Amino acid sequence: MASKAEAALEIFKKSLGSDEGVGEWHTVDQKQINQFADATLDHQFIHVDPEKSAQVSPYKVTIAHGFLTLSLVVHLQKSIPQSNPKAYEGVIMGVNYGLDRVRFPNPVKVDSRVRVRRQLVEADLKAPNTIQLKQRVTVEIEGEEKPGCVAETLSRLIYS
Repeated sequence: MASKAEAALEIFKKSLGSDEGVGEWHTVDQKQINQFADATLDHQFIHVDPEKSAQVSPYKVTIAHGFLTLSLVVHLQKSIPQSNPKAYEGVIMGVNYGLDRVRFPNPVKVDSRVRVRRQLVEADLKAPNTIQLKQRVTVEIEGEEKPGCVAETLSRLIYS
């Protein structure tokens, strides 16, 4: 008899390459940028000084840290409905396992709205009760052609 993880893997394999959905919009404001600067001790003027940014920066406004944009992926994904609810039956926890590739093609300017689009790239059984998913997430910026971030995330689902 197949374990819950093995049964789920068969469901995930049928969805490889498919778009899993798009999340809701989120506004990245100066307060959030400042809080991230405080948490990471990265107070470069392009993030926290609107006046200097207006004068010196090519963007003429402050921009979010690239790692702030990346860190929002977890929050932004929450609003994507599970495309395969049966594959998640028996999951007792999910853990962030890492990243394979991350790029920041376009800065996220202050007060921009962002959302994430997700695609399932790989699904592998790592243990009898554990599946690893690789998902390509694209952080879209409202009104911009190029995304703020494209990353391949790795997560592990542990089943009972």
